[in-house]
Amino acid sequence: MATSNPRFSGYGLGLRKEHYSDFLETSVAVDFVEVISENFMVAGGQPLHILRQIRERHPVALHGVSMSIGTAQGLDPDYLKRLKSLVDAIEPLFVSDHLSWSRTGGFNSHDLLPLPYTEEALNLVCANIHQAQEALGRTMLFENPSSYLAFAGASMSEWEFIAEMSRRTGCELLLDVNNVFVSASNHGFDALAFLDGIPAERVRQVHLAGHSQGPSLLIDSHDSPVCSGVWHLYAKAIERLGPVATMIERDDEIPPLSELLDELAIARALGASAAKQRAQVRA
Repeated sequence: MATSNPRFSGYGLGLRKEHYSDFLETSVAVDFVEVISENFMVAGGQPLHILRQIRERHPVALHGVSMSIGTAQGLDPDYLKRLKSLVDAIEPLFVSDHLSWSRTGGFNSHDLLPLPYTEEALNLVCANIHQAQEALGRTMLFENPSSYLAFAGASMSEWEFIAEMSRRTGCELLLDVNNVFVSASNHGFDALAFLDGIPAERVRQVHLAGHSQGPSLLIDSHDSPVCSGVWHLYAKAIERLGPVATMIERDDEIPPLSELLDELAIARALGASAAKQRAQVRA
């Protein structure tokens, strides 16, 4: 089994092309950046030489959106080969993807589709995670997705599924606090029960993002600032997790970099407050 990822407690941003020049030409006050892996894995994608230059300044996390860890056909060997090449070139801080599926046969939904939380699905996901970690030679992080429907016949909660997945495979976790907030609202479960149910010692990274209100459900849209409810849930999360790498995601309606740095300052302040509280408890 691959070794555990080192603990890293910095604050970062999702790197988008709108901010390449900021990161290449100025000193940006972040501890790491995260990029979408697939953007640098295909012909005609975003230029690897830019990512190499930014890697000289900041640690880089690779975040995938199409591994399809829940696919019933097994993982795509060509995808794993291309991802391994990118990993070798960048030497990333973390390599992550989503607890979801997007591919079956020749069909790719280009979306993060939910899984049933059953023993059968758990066995399938764990087999695929073993395949991925073996191919990459490292422990991966998997992110809890936002969801908009629940499957009949589930034999466990999402957090129980995630905890057992991590125990069986040794994989680590990317906790998306916005996704917990969205899914809890959509399905009516207790977000704090989710935080209590996942293995805190396995969480290596946290995502924060904005969402939007659909006709009847919250939508994980990544097109707005982090809302007060998600900030409140993040504060509760880091009380449980302790220091952990935290970053802001924005994928649409990209604002000036200064606005994202202002949001990141809120995360830093909440992290500092939680650290102070822990110190007072130990004193």
